[in-house]
This record gives sequence, C-alpha cells and structure tokens, in this order.
Amino acid sequence: METNKDLQNKIDSTLNAIDAIESVNVSPFFKDKTMQRLFAEKDEPVTTWSWFSPKLQLATLVCVIVLNIIAFSEISKSNYDENINDFAETYGLSVSTDSSILN
Repeated sequence: METNKDLQNKIDSTLNAIDAIESVNVSPFFKDKTMQRLFAEKDEPVTTWSWFSPKLQLATLVCVIVLNIIAFSEISKSNYDENINDFAETYGLSVSTDSSILN
C-alpha cells in the first residue's frame, strides 16, 4: 500500500503544480498578425546576375573591344595567301605547277 501512497502523493503534487501556473495574456490580434506574416507573399528581387554590376559590364566591354582590335590588326598584318601556300607546301598538299617532261 505504500506504493499507492507514493503514487497518490505524486499525482497530488502534479495537480498542485498545474494550479500554480498563471494564465498568459495574449493580444486579441496575435493570431491574425502571425498568420499574415506566415502567408504574406514577398516579392524578392532576382539576384542571379547581381554580381554583374555596371562597372564590371563596362570593364568586360572594354576588354572585348581591345581584344578585337588586336585580333584585326594581326589579321591585317599577315598575308593569307602566303600562309596557305606555306602550309600546303609544308604538309605536301600543294599541286605542283611545274610542267613535267611526260605532260
């Protein structure tokens, strides 16, 4: 029977602890405010290309223009026909223009 008394004492102490808890005062619009915050549609800006700032765009444009100017100047310096003929002769792709005795 002693275990029943211990059990009854534990039950009584638990019920006394519940009585000691005070009620909490909540704003009447707490639920509405919380629901609005949870389900509010937020328009977040797209940040996919945010790193590509106008300064970086300008620097990229300048680099592309400089590279194009260098490439066009190098192309105009070289003679295309001479380079093709040198390439063909080096790899044995050219047709001989010399007339042979048998022709």
